[in-house]
Amino acid sequence: MTERPVIGLLYPGYAAEDDFATLEATLAGAVRLPLVHTSIGRDEHTVEALLDTGSTARLEEGADAIAAHSPDAVMWACTSGSFVYGPDGAAAQCRAIAERIGVPVSSTSIAFVEAARALGLERVAVAASYPEDLVAHFRGFLAAGGIDVVSFGSSDIFTAADVGRLPADAVVEMARSVDVEAAMAVLVPDTAMHTLTCIDALESALGKPVLTANQVTLWEGLRLAGATRPLPGLGALFG
Repeated sequence: MTERPVIGLLYPGYAAEDDFATLEATLAGAVRLPLVHTSIGRDEHTVEALLDTGSTARLEEGADAIAAHSPDAVMWACTSGSFVYGPDGAAAQCRAIAERIGVPVSSTSIAFVEAARALGLERVAVAASYPEDLVAHFRGFLAAGGIDVVSFGSSDIFTAADVGRLPADAVVEMARSVDVEAAMAVLVPDTAMHTLTCIDALESALGKPVLTANQVTLWEGLRLAGATRPLPGLGALFG
């Protein structure tokens, strides 16, 4: 196990990237999280814009920049810019980056499936910031991974920048609004949302595991680096 793992983050645009810097400071150097902003064309929660956000040219440019930090693993820290490609396309994104820089690579969408499997979650609720048509893509991605979405909500927020301005109490309310008894956990899928400082509050409010985009991104990066470990304040996934 790597003692001080370096998880490189490829993060599209600007919204909640400071979530990771705040966590890195809180953990006092136990994990290094260098971050490179990948370019975007339009900040829109539309399939067309997100296919461009996750395009090979943009990811390869980011990969070349993150390689300078000598990461143990790299995460494409974007949920919608990976799930719009479907499971096969999301896997191809990661392979392309891995082949370019020679370290294990995954994405936030894949991380949600892996984290749900690790916790034995078969039925979940989804509290999404996206418009409803994008939620349908995420539901399909989860279904392909054997995870049934029994309840979902769409906040219909059009840009990542607007998502990044949501306060913690609004995130908690979003999660609470979709929770149903049949759901074994609630998933909050947007790396543009600040969540790494409110996971304990989310799980306390719901009484069940909560998986957020930035949380599973970190967990998956550590898993790929062979450095999975308990970390405070990050919920059942890190317990």
